[in-house]
This record gives sequence, structure tokens and C-alpha cells, in this order.
Amino acid sequence: MADTDKPIRILTVDDHPLLREGIAGVISGENDMQLVGEACTGHEAIAAFRAYLPDVTLMDLQMPELNGVDAIVQIRDEFPAARIIVLTTYSGDVQALRALRAGAQGYLLKSSLRKELLDTIRAVVAGRRRIPPEIAAEIAEHVTDRDLTTREIEILKGVAAGNSNKRIAAQLSISEETVKTHVKSVLSKLDAHDRTHAVTIAIRRGIIAP
Repeated sequence: MADTDKPIRILTVDDHPLLREGIAGVISGENDMQLVGEACTGHEAIAAFRAYLPDVTLMDLQMPELNGVDAIVQIRDEFPAARIIVLTTYSGDVQALRALRAGAQGYLLKSSLRKELLDTIRAVVAGRRRIPPEIAAEIAEHVTDRDLTTREIEILKGVAAGNSNKRIAAQLSISEETVKTHVKSVLSKLDAHDRTHAVTIAIRRGIIAP
């Protein structure tokens, strides 16, 4: 998509203006890069991609209306050659794996932007993947783990919100015994000692949002 004689055309998608300004400042000092557009929601990202056809899109994961992973899926469905780098505050392996499966070629922690952004953009344009070593190690560590089901994640979110099994059962229109069975399965899959430990692990790995 990129021409080596032309600057790398970049679209930034993030709902925080200060972060977008910071990225613009970093890119502005590079002769081989050009910021062509900005968006602050997933829906805006899709429209902006169609309008600008950037060489690289920098995509936040947590945004209003449509999250980054779903935006990546829609963009890649329409433009299979799209190159997308995820920018996130979350280092969890589950979040990273979702983004990579959706079609992202790079994954970058916002805390590393100033140090890693430019090299990551150039690497992805050259056809390489870029994932921080600590996240790659986390993915490798959990590669054989059993995934939580959609229902188990729903129940785990209820636990994280401080709800009892009885209240979760009422909210999901299932029996309290069914909730207990799912909680037991969640503890086993996450290798957690108790409900609180399970929530802590799930947040750290990006299974549920903090």
C-alpha cells in the first residue's frame, strides 16, 4: 500500500485528544511519515479509513460506540491489505490476541509510544509484525489455556461488579446453581484461588475491562 518514494500516510484513532496531539508531534519530525487523518470512535475510524486510505492506522482499543477490535474487523473485511497497529494501555494477552486475530499487525503499549512508535510503524509497513516481548511471552504462556465461554465472562463481570451468585442468577435469568457451576469452571480455567483472585487475573489479562 505504501510507496517507498512517498511518506507513510498515517491515520490515528483514539478518543483522547492529548494522545492524538502527542502522536502528531512525534510524526511531524519524520520526513518519511505524514499524518493524514484523525478519528475518535470506531465508526469514525471506518469512515476515515475509506476517505484517506492510509498506509498505517494507529488504533486504540477502548473507545465509545464501537471498540477497536470490532473496527479492525470491519476495516479488514473491506480492505484486506489494511495495516493496523493497536495502541493500548492494556498489556493483557487476551486483548492482544483478540486484536491480532482481528487482523492487527502491531501491538504497542501507550507507555512505550515515544520509544517504539516510529520503529513499529516502519516495521509494519515493511511487512513485519511487532509485539512487545512481554506480551508475546504472556501469549505463549497461555496458548494452551481453555478460553472462557461468553456466559462465563458475563458471570465474571457480575462477580467483578460485587454481585452475589443469587443476584447474578436473577440478572441473567438462570438458576443460582448454574451460576455456581460456571464460577467453579472460571476458577479452574484461570487457576484462581477464589472469586477475587479470578477477577484480578481476568483484568490483568484483558478478559474483562477494569
